[in-house]
Amino acid sequence: MTDGRLRRTPTGPSFEDAAKAFLDEFEVITQGERNAGYVESKSIHVRVHLLPFFGDTPLKDINAGKVQDYRVHRQTSRLDAKTGKPKKPARATLHGEIVTLRQVLKTANRKGWISAIPDMSAPYKTSGKLEHRAWFSPEEYKLLYEATRERAKNPPKPRWREVCETFHDYVLFMGNTGLRPDESARIQLRDVKIVDDESTGERILEIEVRGKRGVGFCKSMPGAILPFERVRDRKELKPTDPIFGKTPRELMNTVLDELNLKFDRDGHVRTCYSLRHTYICLRLLEGADIYQVAKNCRTSVEMIEKYYGRHLKNNIDASAVNVRRTRPKPLTASKKSMKPKT
Repeated sequence: MTDGRLRRTPTGPSFEDAAKAFLDEFEVITQGERNAGYVESKSIHVRVHLLPFFGDTPLKDINAGKVQDYRVHRQTSRLDAKTGKPKKPARATLHGEIVTLRQVLKTANRKGWISAIPDMSAPYKTSGKLEHRAWFSPEEYKLLYEATRERAKNPPKPRWREVCETFHDYVLFMGNTGLRPDESARIQLRDVKIVDDESTGERILEIEVRGKRGVGFCKSMPGAILPFERVRDRKELKPTDPIFGKTPRELMNTVLDELNLKFDRDGHVRTCYSLRHTYICLRLLEGADIYQVAKNCRTSVEMIEKYYGRHLKNNIDASAVNVRRTRPKPLTASKKSMKPKT
C-alpha cells in the first residue's frame, strides 16, 4: 500500500550516463598509450559489475555509503557451487573495479554533473602485513623443470608431444628472463636477438619487451638461449610469429598439482607468474645488484624490496648486524699500583 503522497522522481544524469561518457573518451584518449587489454578491462568492469549494481542511480545519490554497499555486494553476491559459501573476488580484482568506478565519477565531475567525488577509501582497513610473492626455491624450480622435461620426453598422449616440449621450454625461458606472462605472450621472433654480452663474455638474449609499461628491454641469463632456439626451430617461426603465444595456465596447474607445488608453505598460490618471481629471487640470492634487477625486470627497487627481498636471508649482512662494541679490559691490581699518583 502507498500513503498517497507524491514523491519527486530522481532527476539529473545517472551513473549509466557517466559510464558511457567515460568509456567513449577513455578509449579515444588512451589509444596507443595503454595496453589494449587494460582498456578492454575497463569496459568489462563497467558492463559486468558496475552497471548492474549502480544502473540508473542518479550520480548525486552515489556517496561513500553506496560505494561500501558495492564492496559488500561483491563479497557476498556469488556463492561457491561446492561449498555454498560466498565466493569472494581477489583483492586486486576488487581494487581494479573501484579504480574504474573512481574514473567514472571523475568523468562526471569534469562534466559538472557532480560537485565532488565521494570518499572511496575502504573503512576498517588495517595496514596489513607484507607478504612475499609465491616463488620456487632453487630445489623446487629444479623439481619443476625436471618434471616438465620428463613430460616432454614421455607425454601422456603422443599427440601432446609438441605442447609438452614447448611447455618445458617455456618454464626454462621464463625462469631465465623474468618476463611477465603477458609480456611473453606478446613476444615475436623479431623481438629477440642472440648476442655476445661484452660485460660477461657469455651468449645471452636481448629481448624487446612490450607489456603494461610500454616498450622495455631485457637481458636474459645464458640458460634462456637453448629453449628459445628449440622453440624457434621446432615451430619454424617467421619474424612476426609469436614465440609462445597464449600462457599455458592449465598445463602449469596440472604439473604443479602432480608435484604438490601449487601452494607454497604460506598458502600462496603458484602460477606462471611465479616463474618471474623465481627469477628475481634467484638473482638476489646470487648477490645481483637490486637496481639492475629492477631495471631488467621493468619494475622498481621499491617493489622488489617490498615483495621479494624481505624474505631472502642473503639480503641480511651478518657482519653489519652482529656488531659488538669493544669494551676496555679492567686493570689488574699490579697495573693499578703502577699508575702514577697525582
